[in-house]
Amino acid sequence: MSKKDLSDLEGFNKSELEVLRSYSGLKALFRENKANVKKALNYLKYDHELSMLQTEMVQMQNDIQKNGKKVAVIFEGRDSAGKGGAIKRFTEHLSPRAMNVVALGKPSDEERGQWYFQRYSEYLPNKGEINFFDRSWYNRAVVEPVMGFCTKDQYKRFMRQVPEFEHMLFESGIHIIKFWFSITKEEQFKRFDSRKLDPHKQWKVSDVDLQAQAKWDDYTKYKNRMFSLTHSEYCPWIIVRANDKKVARLESMRFVLSSIEYENKGITGVNLLPDPNVVTRYYRDIEWME
Repeated sequence: MSKKDLSDLEGFNKSELEVLRSYSGLKALFRENKANVKKALNYLKYDHELSMLQTEMVQMQNDIQKNGKKVAVIFEGRDSAGKGGAIKRFTEHLSPRAMNVVALGKPSDEERGQWYFQRYSEYLPNKGEINFFDRSWYNRAVVEPVMGFCTKDQYKRFMRQVPEFEHMLFESGIHIIKFWFSITKEEQFKRFDSRKLDPHKQWKVSDVDLQAQAKWDDYTKYKNRMFSLTHSEYCPWIIVRANDKKVARLESMRFVLSSIEYENKGITGVNLLPDPNVVTRYYRDIEWME
């Protein structure tokens, strides 16, 4: 489509036309009917901004490698909060040689006999690496006590030790970012329903998922206790309002990029400041937390 053809399209401003000049933009537009042009444009804006933020992520990773930095980004939240989808967008264009995604399964019999943090220590970033944790040691703060996977003594010991553990990581030069992706009970229900109907997502449905709605209040109790005891100045909890998955992805990426200094920062011209209505540090008076 020529520039003249694009300029004849009514209702599109200059920045929107620039997006539509891309192949992916045109493909997405024509996949929709005219009644959904607005929806297509919203998607294209998201796709364009995501691409710019991912370019910034590559610049950040280059600097992490060059200067031997160590970064760990933790994604926590209720089941179906969008943690895995966000990590996928974070890592899509990063070099696998200096990046790892950590998503540990159930501990083995041998691991159950170890110090709780031992198996996670193995996956901490080395110099020049950025690692993304799809759930982390914080399983013991919420999921395990709610589901009865740990004893009361194990839970209490963990809650005493985790601030000290994270302080040691901080002192060793590891930059830790802890995200909690926050969704409402109604949104979680809709996402579970969607998973059951989508053959590509049915593998995500587990026994723990099936009990998440019934145990919603128990999760809330342990989640709030976790925040109050493990939020610190050197390792704060960052809450991401995640009912809108696309917004949550963009704003959490902005937070990481704004938190870390790197060479060529802002080279794309994209906004790197996260929306404070979507991303904020944990405080006890956050009204919109689920």
